[in-house]
Amino acid sequence: MPELPEVETVRRGLLPVMEGRRILEARVNREGLRWPFPPRMAERLRGAQVQALRRRSKYILADLSTGETLLIHLGMSGRMLVSGAMLGGFHHDHPAPQKHDHVVLEMEGGGRVTFNDARRFGAMDLVGTAGAETHPLLATLGPEPLGNSFDGPYLAAALAGRRTPVKAALLDQHLVAGLGNIYVCEVLFRAGLHPATPAGDLGEARAAALVPLIREVLAEAIEAGGSSLRDHRQANGELGYFQHSFRVYDREGQPCTAPGCGGTVERIVQSGRSSFYCPACQR
Repeated sequence: MPELPEVETVRRGLLPVMEGRRILEARVNREGLRWPFPPRMAERLRGAQVQALRRRSKYILADLSTGETLLIHLGMSGRMLVSGAMLGGFHHDHPAPQKHDHVVLEMEGGGRVTFNDARRFGAMDLVGTAGAETHPLLATLGPEPLGNSFDGPYLAAALAGRRTPVKAALLDQHLVAGLGNIYVCEVLFRAGLHPATPAGDLGEARAAALVPLIREVLAEAIEAGGSSLRDHRQANGELGYFQHSFRVYDREGQPCTAPGCGGTVERIVQSGRSSFYCPACQR
C-alpha cells in the first residue's frame, strides 16, 4: 500500500492540473471500489473548482468550491494519472481508455485526471469540507510526521510505558499518521534500534531522536518520488526511485550498508509484516 511519500508525490503531481481549476466533466464508470461511491458523485463534482489539494496521512483531499471535499485513497494499486497537460516540461497525451479507469476528471485547461485501480481497494468519498477531519477514515489519525505538532516531547510521551515493539508502535496510525512498513524499517536502521525493542524501553532521549530521522527518511523518499515496488506510479506515470536507496528494506541476506559494519541484513516477521534490520547495527 502506498505510504506517505508515495501519496505526497502523487498530490504534488496533481497540483498544477487540479488546484485552482474547475472540473469540467466527471465520469464514474462503476458503482464503487472498496466501498460504494457517494450518491450522484459525478453530478456533484461537475463544475466544481478545486480550491485546495492537500494530504492527510495516506489520503488526498480536494477541497471544492461547492463546500464539499473529495477524499481519495489509493488503496493497494490505485493510481491518479495525469494526461493532456505539461508535467515536468513534457506533454502527456491522453491515453486510450483502460479497463480499470474507474473515475475520470476532465479539468479546466485541458488536463485529465484518471483514477485507475486494478485491485479495486481504493476509495473515493465526498464529505462536507467544514467537517472533513471528522470523517471515519480521518478522525482517529495521529499527527502528521512532517507537521509542527509531531516533535520530540510528543513522541517520547506517546511511547512511554508501551510494551509493544517500537516497530509496531510507529506503524500505529493513531500515534503518528502516514508511516508504513518500508519507512519505519529505514528509520529504525538509521536510529540503530532493533525493531523488536519495547517502545517504552527507549527512554525520552532515544524516543525524541527518532523524530528528525523520520523526517529525514520521508523527505528523501518524497524527493525521489516515493518507492515503486509493485504498483506505485507518480502522476506523470513515472516510477519512484527511493527503492534504490533502501539500506535494509527488502535486502535480506545482503551486506549491511553501514561503513565498516560487516553485518548481514536479516528479516523477521512481526504481526504478519516483514521487518528488515542489521543485527550488528541495531540492538
